[in-house]
Amino acid sequence: MAEEDDAAALGDMDGDAPSAGKKGGLKGALPQLLKFVLIGVAAVIFIVTIVVITTKILNKGGSAQTAIPISEEYTVKRESYDWYTSLDQIRTSTSDPVPASVSVTIALGYKKDDKTASTEITERRIEIIDFLRRFFSEQTVEDLRPQNEEVIRQQIRDQINDDILSNSRIRDVRFTGKDVVQQ
Repeated sequence: MAEEDDAAALGDMDGDAPSAGKKGGLKGALPQLLKFVLIGVAAVIFIVTIVVITTKILNKGGSAQTAIPISEEYTVKRESYDWYTSLDQIRTSTSDPVPASVSVTIALGYKKDDKTASTEITERRIEIIDFLRRFFSEQTVEDLRPQNEEVIRQQIRDQINDDILSNSRIRDVRFTGKDVVQQ
């Protein structure tokens, strides 16, 4: 029996030691594994945070740079015109006490593809030239200054539409040449 007790004691040590080492090894490896997993997750969170902050700093807010503001002023398209440019150059003198020479070439703008306007302007071409000659001969040098061009163009447009044309309208008047020479 003594041998059995010694063998049991040795067996217990031999048998228990490996089993205790295996249990202790698993118990020791699990916390080590969890520790490495937590360190990895913390490292990924740290790196992602640094990348996001750096990107925001470099882009200064990101989407604000890519948005292009569009003003209403630029979204409204101006109407496109066809231009009647076959009027002769108008030459006359101003109504000043010392008359100045006026030489003007005018283009009349009408609605695009408006055949009625084109036809009527062509039919009334002589009347329009006569009107323009009279109009400029009634003006003074002061009236014909560049600052007054917009007003003159509107007056010409309105008078041609009211007094000469009946079936159509001109939309714009432009000077393609204008010389006022004082003597």
